[in-house]
Amino acid sequence: MKIAIACGGTGGHIFPGIAAGEGLRARGHEVTLWLGARNVEDLSTATWDGPVERVKASGFPSGLSLRTLTVGLRLLLTVAECRRRMRRARPDVVLAMGGYASVGPGLAARMLGIPLVLHESNAVPGKAVLFLAKYAQVVALGFERAEPYFTGRRRVVTGFPLRSDLQGSPPLTGMDPQRFTVLVMGGSQGAHALNVTVPDALCEAIRQGITLQVIHLSGAADEADVRARYEAAGVPARVFGFLKDMGAAYAAADLAICRAGAATCAELTLCRVPSLLVPLPWAAHDHQRENARALAVAGGADIMEQDELSIDALLPYLERCMQETGYLEQKRNALAQTSTDNAVQMLCELIEEVVD
Repeated sequence: MKIAIACGGTGGHIFPGIAAGEGLRARGHEVTLWLGARNVEDLSTATWDGPVERVKASGFPSGLSLRTLTVGLRLLLTVAECRRRMRRARPDVVLAMGGYASVGPGLAARMLGIPLVLHESNAVPGKAVLFLAKYAQVVALGFERAEPYFTGRRRVVTGFPLRSDLQGSPPLTGMDPQRFTVLVMGGSQGAHALNVTVPDALCEAIRQGITLQVIHLSGAADEADVRARYEAAGVPARVFGFLKDMGAAYAAADLAICRAGAATCAELTLCRVPSLLVPLPWAAHDHQRENARALAVAGGADIMEQDELSIDALLPYLERCMQETGYLEQKRNALAQTSTDNAVQMLCELIEEVVD
């Protein structure tokens, strides 16, 4: 069977697409990724050795403006180009993972009568998936709480498809296994607010005699500055603009301080890493706050709003995590109860069922 997987925009759409693609190839299917053309996608596909189709696309703005009309015209051209290439490639099914780059291939599939399967990773669906849902045979969901958005459509909670290399990795090299390890990350492109405030708190913790070490995924723009600040304060830290081997980072971490994108929440759950989640305040439809709530209600995370993020708030929290007996262990146990380890298998079976 030939399968086109349309995903793009951020690592949160691309990484699950790659995970699904790997699972489908392992089951004997031919898979092509259809991606947009951003730098993060070039980084993401470094782990994908299969065929790739590039899609010209951009996010659709809200309201009516000249830019809205321009983007709309570009979308029409993208759909026409996707239709032409898809007619040549003749996939048996299209899997759209959400994000701006999935709209063109999704509409082209509809026009050509090719079955369409959607996957929505977040607790609150994005515009692309909501728009395409009326054309889809089935909508796969990462969070159960997203179901009400698709009333009247067939939907299945599969969980979030993750890469097979996340589990079982040895801890990141260069770390002291006896030290409490804090993993700081803002998603595939970093998070400037975390890069500014969290290092200040961790540097102050070291000055107060708290023994810890840091793995910090800063994104390329802040990498040099974050590294220099840790070095100046004598904090044992490894700083990365981008890290392919996330399994090694999770294996080393005792606690994560991070955004609440769907991919991050799913990876933390699978790898049993307790977290302090700082939702992106301006995320579309406030989906990061809803993702964070889902993980917090399950008992695997705490939430701190970005405007509450400070040295005074972070230091007591760190001390509690390190000193209160059983605090983090309870969260690890909760994550073990929450994890959906077979999301890739469920999604693959759903796709095969649609085609059959």
